[in-house]
Amino acid sequence: MEGGADLSVTIAQIVKRLEGSHLHSQIERQAKECLQQPDIKLESIKDDVRSFLKTSGWERKLQNAVYRELHVQLPPSHPAAPPEHLKEPLAYMRKAQASWEKRVLKSLNSMSTELKVPLARMRPPAEQRELANKWNEMGTDEPDLSRFRPVYAPKDFLEVLTGLRNPNHDSSDEVGVRSHWGLIQVPLNARDIPQLRRAYSELNLTAGQLGIDDHARVHPDLFESEYVQVGKRVVAEQNSAAAQQYSRRGCPTELRADLWGLILNATNQPQDATRYEQLMAGFIQHDLLVDNLICKDVKLTASNDDYYFVFEDFLYQVLLCFSRDTAVLDHFKYDSASPPTSSIRGKGGGEACAVVYPPNGVIPFHGFSMYVAPLCFLYNEPSKLYGVFREMYVRYFYRLHSISSFSSGIASLCLQFERLLQAHLPQLFYHLRQIGAQPLRIAFKWMVRAFSGYLSTDQLLLLWDRILGYDSLEVVAVLAAAVFAFRAENLMEVTSLASAEAVLADLSTLKVMPLIQVFLFATAT
Repeated sequence: MEGGADLSVTIAQIVKRLEGSHLHSQIERQAKECLQQPDIKLESIKDDVRSFLKTSGWERKLQNAVYRELHVQLPPSHPAAPPEHLKEPLAYMRKAQASWEKRVLKSLNSMSTELKVPLARMRPPAEQRELANKWNEMGTDEPDLSRFRPVYAPKDFLEVLTGLRNPNHDSSDEVGVRSHWGLIQVPLNARDIPQLRRAYSELNLTAGQLGIDDHARVHPDLFESEYVQVGKRVVAEQNSAAAQQYSRRGCPTELRADLWGLILNATNQPQDATRYEQLMAGFIQHDLLVDNLICKDVKLTASNDDYYFVFEDFLYQVLLCFSRDTAVLDHFKYDSASPPTSSIRGKGGGEACAVVYPPNGVIPFHGFSMYVAPLCFLYNEPSKLYGVFREMYVRYFYRLHSISSFSSGIASLCLQFERLLQAHLPQLFYHLRQIGAQPLRIAFKWMVRAFSGYLSTDQLLLLWDRILGYDSLEVVAVLAAAVFAFRAENLMEVTSLASAEAVLADLSTLKVMPLIQVFLFATAT
């Protein structure tokens, strides 16, 4: 009975969300228009309308929209649960997240005060005209950003995660001592190798994989050509669920953009392009302090990357629009975080009032632009690129910089990485720990950026195929452990953190799928 009640709650939530959507009004309009057709009979009107919506593709669009809602909304919970428990059930996690948010916001406000730069201001007309003219050439602008610093870097966030403690949990109760070896000291669920093998069965050594079989020396076409044909059928059918299942074994390069768009239900309709234009207008009209942080981050990261520097203009456009997109605030309904607010004075000089700042509720950190950079290889139309990035963010990337107990949250990924390495290579883990080179201190920067900027782009996209296919970031932790396993022999020789980092400094030659396959399926446990 409880499962049925949960299903009813889920259905009601989805119906409520879709009722206010543009898709709902489109389907309603199509249904009304089809009533004018001569083959619609009064005695069978319901079936006839349904048949029309099916043959004209609207039923599939509705199915994809429902599928999308199932992947982003909160799981059903007990009706009596307090609202904050819906976002994060553990009180100490909620407290740590709230404390971190205050720290980040304080850093932003201090910067505003020290530099005498307002959080937001209306641009004068002349400046608006200048920006509108150079919107497509933002990379040619060289403003002085030397005064601005990132609000925080991944290492700052790691220190917060390593300080997490559950006040109701005594770690001495745990069996064995390995649980004390790592930096993450909170009891979260982390799957062991047998569980991961079952969860990622499509990645086993006998299943065809893009990222492996397409590079095989013997008849690579035998797998790839047939697999591509299946992918083309999936794209033609426009089925989000089928696209997601398909991407578990990798997406062909020529189909990846369409498949990811399908999985994410990022359809790039005319209203999406209009919305993008509105966000662009918002940037031209108002200057935000976070704009400087975004530009500085692009300059420090993507602009210096051999793969991504050519996309500098795109990165500015997407991220500057993203910071103004209030639709992003929806993800705070199921994120443990809360949007930051700042007090501003009303136009009439009234009392101070709190507003979300920036408008999307996301304060960028060092490396944030690398969530967008790889997508530039797939989409050359800014509004489409924007739609896919926004959906990737509200499904996955936000989990990498908020504190939660969620299985794809960064705390769980860190614990998963440490547990896998301890189980697989206990001697290596112990050795690195003894010389002051805790593995997580090296791997954290990879995981918090989902490996963007560390792997070659073709390998990164193969990894992200699996994130989308399995609807989970867990594979990021698996790959991080697999990298250590691959370089284990060299790492056993190092005597310091600096030398361990040197061994793992360049990941650009690594092949993602062979590493993951060998780590999960070819190593004895």
